[in-house]
Amino acid sequence: MHFGGIRAVDGASIRIAEGSITGLIGPNGAGKSTLFNVIAGHYRPTSGSVRLDGEDITGLSPHELFHKGLLRTFQTAHEFSTLTVRENLMMVPADQPGEALLNAWFRPAAVRAREEEVRARADAVIDFLEIPHVADEYAGNLSGGQKKLLELGRTMMVDAKIVFLDEVGAGVNRTLLNTIGDAILRLNRERGYTFCMIEHDMDFIGRLCDPVIVMAEGKVLAEGPADEVRANEAVIEAYLGRGLRNKPGAIA
Repeated sequence: MHFGGIRAVDGASIRIAEGSITGLIGPNGAGKSTLFNVIAGHYRPTSGSVRLDGEDITGLSPHELFHKGLLRTFQTAHEFSTLTVRENLMMVPADQPGEALLNAWFRPAAVRAREEEVRARADAVIDFLEIPHVADEYAGNLSGGQKKLLELGRTMMVDAKIVFLDEVGAGVNRTLLNTIGDAILRLNRERGYTFCMIEHDMDFIGRLCDPVIVMAEGKVLAEGPADEVRANEAVIEAYLGRGLRNKPGAIA
C-alpha cells in the first residue's frame, strides 16, 4: 500500500491460521494499521491480494466483508453513544425486517419475532462478557475498557470467521484488560473464533497470541512465539535502535 512515495505496506505477506490468535506488533509507523485497513476493505491495495478461505476479497468494501464474516474493531471505540449497551448490540445483525417502514405496518409479527430473537442474542452476549450491570447504560457513559468489551461483543452478534482487533488494550486498566483477554480466549477455545490483533502490551500478547508477527518499515521482520520474537535482536533493534539493542527488558 503506497501513498505517493511512502510505502506504508511494502511487500508484507502474512498468513493467519484458522482457529489461531495471531499477534501483530511493531514500532509506530511500521504499517500495522495500514495493513489492517487494506485487509478490512478501507484501502484498496496498490498491488497484491487479500484472500479469505482461498477467495480473493481484495478491494471489497467493509460491509461486503462483514457479510463474509470478516470484522474489524478500532483503537478508538465506535459506539452509538446515545443508545444503551443492549441496543448497540442489537444494531449489528443485518437484514432485520424492522429496518423497513412498510414491514412495521404490514408484517408486525415478523418484525417482533426477529427483534425478540436479536434481543435474546444480545442478552446472551452481555452474559458471556459478564457486563449485565451496564446492559441498560448509555454506551457513551461507559469507561474506555467497557467500550472495548462492547466492541468485542458486537463481533459476537454475527457469525464471524475472523476478527481483527486494533489495540484492544489501549487505555484500558489492567483489571478490565484481563477480562477482555479472558473473553478473547473463551471465544477462541469455545467458539472457534480466529483473531488477529495489533497490540503494544507484550504481556497481553504473550498471554494470548501464538504466533506473533513483527512488522517494521512496512515489511514482515519476524514471526514466531512471543518469547522468541521478544529476544530477537533484529526486533529489538527495530523498536529501540542499534545502540540500545542489548538493553535488558528491551521489549516489555
